[in-house]
Amino acid sequence: MSGLLALLDDVAAIAKVAASSVDDVVGQAVKASSKAAGAVIDDAAVTPKYVQGFSAARELPIVWKIARGSLFNKLVLLLPVALLLAAFAPGLISPLLMLGGGYLCFEGAEKIWHVLSPAHHDVEEQVQKKTHGEIGLEEQKVSGAIKTDFILSAEIMTITLSALPPELDFWIEAGALAVAGVLITLVVYGAVAVIVKADDLGLLMASSGRLGLTRWLGRMIVRGMPFLLKLLTIVGTAAMIWVGGSIIVHGLHDLGWHWPYEAIHHVAVAAAAGVSAGWQSAVEWLVTAALDGVVGLACGAVIVTVWSGLRDLFPGRGGATH
Repeated sequence: MSGLLALLDDVAAIAKVAASSVDDVVGQAVKASSKAAGAVIDDAAVTPKYVQGFSAARELPIVWKIARGSLFNKLVLLLPVALLLAAFAPGLISPLLMLGGGYLCFEGAEKIWHVLSPAHHDVEEQVQKKTHGEIGLEEQKVSGAIKTDFILSAEIMTITLSALPPELDFWIEAGALAVAGVLITLVVYGAVAVIVKADDLGLLMASSGRLGLTRWLGRMIVRGMPFLLKLLTIVGTAAMIWVGGSIIVHGLHDLGWHWPYEAIHHVAVAAAAGVSAGWQSAVEWLVTAALDGVVGLACGAVIVTVWSGLRDLFPGRGGATH
């Protein structure tokens, strides 16, 4: 009997340790996730544009496909790489992030180029529809969204990893990263699903609402959604350029070329000094973000020019961009 009691006591002790570990994992995940809020907002702003142009019935399936790809990016591809790099090759993190930042700059600059030359973009999309059909175009859009998510997820996971205390046990660190990845994905794509289906909710309220106020609010939602989606497209494009430029500037700083980072910092501090104390932090952040965006746009324009030149030299090999 005493042996059984001792065994139960050991099991209870193990359970307490396990519960404490779970608490540590969740607590660290939530705390570290908050540090990645900027990149999370960028991710949420970028995604809705990938469902534009498709029927309402395809919107949630497309969001689910992208969300599933995002979870695969974070948990299967990026989590092991982040842990391995942090343990054995921390010096490679900045160069790899800079490659990702360059890709985001390219994506953002390419979207702007599409706006400046819509006829070319429309012809390209019509060719894609005729060649692959709407299903093929959907797959291309989803693939493009998952590629963009990969870069943003890499940024999110890296920020989350850097926010975790270095003395954490390996398994708690891995668990915290995994939980943070799942939580962030649920928040981002849950918000995206709400955004893309808001017009359907507005139609339902406008047609079936019992109160006049409900019907009026439904009509306002329906009328406002095109403007909101256009705004999110603009915000998403600006976010890609800003985040990409910021990654490049900070990466160069980490690698020893301090001039871009220090120049931007000095300009931002000087601009903030010209306003009242209550606004200085906001102005410094806005100026820094704007100048990071200028760097990102310049880098993206160069990459788009080189890529376009390569596609002209080797037609049929580059394929259509998403």
